[in-house]
Parts: sequence; C-alpha cells; structure tokens
Amino acid sequence: MSAPARVLVVDDSPTMRGLISAVLSSDPDVNVIGQAGDALEAREAIKKLNPDVVTLDIEMPNMNGLEFLEKIMRLRPMPVIMVSTMTHRGAEATLAALEIGAFDCVGKPAPGEPRPFGDLAEKVKAAARTQRQFVQPPAVPVPPVSVAHFRVGRKIVAIGSSTGGVEALIAVLQKFPANCPPTVITQHMPPTFTKSFADRLNRLCAPVVEEATDGARLEIGKIYLAPGGERHLQVANASAPSCRLVERDPVNGHRPSVDVLFDSVAELAGRNAVGVILTGMGRDGAAGLLKMRHAGARTLGQNEKTCVVYGMPRVAYELGAVEQQLPLNAIGEEILKMTAARKEGTE
Repeated sequence: MSAPARVLVVDDSPTMRGLISAVLSSDPDVNVIGQAGDALEAREAIKKLNPDVVTLDIEMPNMNGLEFLEKIMRLRPMPVIMVSTMTHRGAEATLAALEIGAFDCVGKPAPGEPRPFGDLAEKVKAAARTQRQFVQPPAVPVPPVSVAHFRVGRKIVAIGSSTGGVEALIAVLQKFPANCPPTVITQHMPPTFTKSFADRLNRLCAPVVEEATDGARLEIGKIYLAPGGERHLQVANASAPSCRLVERDPVNGHRPSVDVLFDSVAELAGRNAVGVILTGMGRDGAAGLLKMRHAGARTLGQNEKTCVVYGMPRVAYELGAVEQQLPLNAIGEEILKMTAARKEGTE
C-alpha cells in the first residue's frame, strides 16, 4: 500500500484553510501536513515540509497565486491544484494557471453547498501519483498553424478530456485550420469556467471556438465546447447536425459527460466521425468511444507519456476503443488526415 499523499494547503482565509483541510483529512490516503496563509509562508513551508502536492488559492495578499505558481514552476516544479472563486475573474486566472502548469483546479463552494470540494481528495491523490515532469511552458502562446490546401470532408470530430485538458486541447486545436471539421468537445470543468475557456481558445486558435448552445448548427470552421455543470452536450438531427443540451443526472460522476457526447455522435454520425480521448482521471468517455468505434468511427487516444493523467485514455485503450495511441503533438495532424476530403470527392 502506498503512503498517503502529503499536502500543503495555501489560502489567506483561515476558514477556507480549515474547510479544505477537513475535506482532505477525511480521506485516509491524504495527509494534510501543513497550512499557509500567503505566498511567503507557503515558500517556507514547501522548503521545510517537502509536500507531494500544494493546493493554492488564486487571490492572496503579498503575492497572488498566479505569480507564486510561476515561481514554483520555475524554481521547484511540483503538482499544484488551484482553488478559485467561481467568477469570471477567477476563471480567467485559473485558466492561465492551468496553462502555466497547474495540475488541476477546483472552485470554492457556495454557502450551504452539500459536498464542498467534492472530488478534491481524488485530484490530490492523482496529482501525487503522477510522473509528469512539471515544467513551465513558453510564455508566449504559439500562433495557430496554417494548414495550406486543407479540404474538409463530411466528418464530425468529438473530443473528450479532463485533468490536463486545458493544455492538451490548446495543443490539438492550434493545429486546426480555419476551415476545420465541425468539432464538439466535453472538458470536465467547473460551471462558470467553460465560457472563459471557449473565449481563450477562440483567441488562440484559427477556427471559431464558442460555448455550445442548444440548437446551434454544426458548421465547418467551428468548435463547440460543452458548458459546465447543468447539462450534457449531445449532437442531434441527422439532416442538419446540431448541438443539443440535455438535462440528465451526472454520468460517471460528471455533467457534462464525455460518454453522453460520444454515444450521441456514434448514433448520429457512425463512420462519419472521429473520436478522440485525451488526458483525464477516471473512465468517462471510454465506453462511448468504444461505441463510436463499433459504429465505424475512427478513434484516437493520447499516449501515456504525454498525459497529465493516463486514466481516461488508458481505460479506453484497454477496452479496445482506441484505434491509435499517439503523443499529444501528433493528434491534431492525425485528426486532419482522418477528416480531409478525398481527392475524388468528400468523405
């Protein structure tokens, strides 16, 4: 049996530090070894305690969490889980943190929330287990790749991701040309974060990226990101494929769920689809990707070496749902190969 994950909790609020510590301490496989109220205290605690994982508040006095994270990733790379307010400002800062190299994020709970920080302990344990080398990415975003003479076919692309998905999706979608195939994405993310993430992707990528709305027609050159929290994203209407947002219970503990999206794509598009499963905890999307492959779709999975967490892609691969496993930097190009129009016509 492995040793418990050793965690340092950093937050300027004593109440929040106590709540986070209580939630984590309720899991026997997590050991809260210390607390800190600001970046200066946290720096000394990291030197003294050598934690496996740090939970870090975005907004703190003296030095905010984003600035402190940059220093951690430059001077002592380690798994960091960001704790953020569920606001637009909090979302923007958290997305920047995930691009810098934070392992994952959680939202601060609303008053009276029945299960505050519901999956934080699982994220901490996954962070402690990861073999990922935490390094700071380039400060300047890579510009979108220009894909000359790409002719899009008739396929729909469906992508599922979770922990590590912010960086992974940026890496994949920056390979897409402005006339990319219609693409639908479910990324596990707190409810108020997905609009900010869609806007961020839209700035970084050549195609139009938007948060999916109910009834939005799937169009060439557009990418649709499932909104977080309340509904699942599906595709519907074979004669005019479009987004459908449906109210259902969480699936695999998630809403939106990758399995729900992949199931709908398998039923609607069959062989005229490409399914992609990227880095993430758990097994959401594995069964749906298998359904897509059985329906004739092409399927790709991110390989273990380039995953932040090789959970969802591993389960999909073991089920036989993955046609090809590829490193992250090769997935975008492979999607384009699979969706390009044939010379004699279109697929």
